[in-house]
Amino acid sequence: MNEAPTLARDRGGVLSRWQRQAFAWPYMFWMAIFVVVPIALIAVYAFTNAQHQFTIDNFAGMTDYAGVFGRSLWLAFVATVVCLLLGYPVALAISRTDPKTQRILLMLIMLPMWINFLLRTYAWMSILENTGLLNRLFNAIGLISLVNRVGAHVSAGYTPIDHFQLINTGGAVVLGMVYNYLPFMILPIESVIVKIDPFVIEAAQDLGADGHTVFRKVILPLSLSGVISGITMVFVPAVSTFVISKLLSSGTVMLLGDLIEMQFTGAAYNPHLGAAISLIMMFIVVLCMSIMNKFGEGEEQAVVM
Repeated sequence: MNEAPTLARDRGGVLSRWQRQAFAWPYMFWMAIFVVVPIALIAVYAFTNAQHQFTIDNFAGMTDYAGVFGRSLWLAFVATVVCLLLGYPVALAISRTDPKTQRILLMLIMLPMWINFLLRTYAWMSILENTGLLNRLFNAIGLISLVNRVGAHVSAGYTPIDHFQLINTGGAVVLGMVYNYLPFMILPIESVIVKIDPFVIEAAQDLGADGHTVFRKVILPLSLSGVISGITMVFVPAVSTFVISKLLSSGTVMLLGDLIEMQFTGAAYNPHLGAAISLIMMFIVVLCMSIMNKFGEGEEQAVVM
C-alpha cells in the first residue's frame, strides 16, 4: 500500500535532481567556451611552431627568461605580504564596529574600485613622477635640500639631486599593486572575521586569555580561510599584471605579463612562445594556490583538534 507514495517521492526526487542539473548546463557551456577552449588553444600554440608542427622548443629556451619569472614572483610576493600586513588590521578594525559603520567603511574601501583601473594607475604616475606631487612636496619641505647638504658633507664628489627617483622602479610597481589589490585582501578577511561568534571570544577571555592570546589562538585561526582567499585574490592578478608595470616603470621592470604581451603584440611577435610562457605561468599560479589551500586545510584541522 505504501509503494505508490514511495515511488512518487522517488520520481519527484529524480525529477528535481535533473532540474537542478539542467540549471547548471548554461554555466558549464559558458565555462567550456570561455575557459576550457582558450586554455586548450594556449596548449596547442605552446606545443607547436609556426609551421604547426609539434615541438618543445618553446619551453627549451625558457631559462632565458628566468629573471623575469623570478622578478614577477618576488614583486607579487612582496605586494601580497604588504597587502596582508595592511589589510588584516583594517579588516579586524572594521569588523569590531557596528553594522552601520561597517557598511560605510566597506563602501569607502570599495569606492576607488568604481574608478577605471587605468585611471587609478595614471593617477599614481602623476604622483610619483620626477616633477610629481611627492617630489614637489619633498622640495617644498626642504627634504631634497637636506639630502644634498648631507651628501656634500659626506662625499666631496657628491652630485646634487633635484628629485627622488620614485617612478620607474620596482617599488613603484609594488605600490601600484598594493593600491589596486588591497581591497581584495580586506574584503574576504573582514567577511570571515565578522562571522566569528563573539561568545567564542568571550569564552577565551573568561578562561584568562589576554588580547594577544585571543587573537593568536582564536581570531587568527578562525579567520584563516579569509586570509587564504585574500592572498589568492591578490597574488594571482599581481603575478600576471602588465599594465601596472608598464605605466609605473615605463618598461624598465619587466614582468611576466609584459613578456607575454610582447610576444603577442610587440615587435618580437611569437605567439607560440607567448603561449608557452602563459602555460608555465598558469602552472605556477595553480601550484601556489594548491599549496595555500593545503596549508589552510592543515590549519583548520589543527584548530578543530
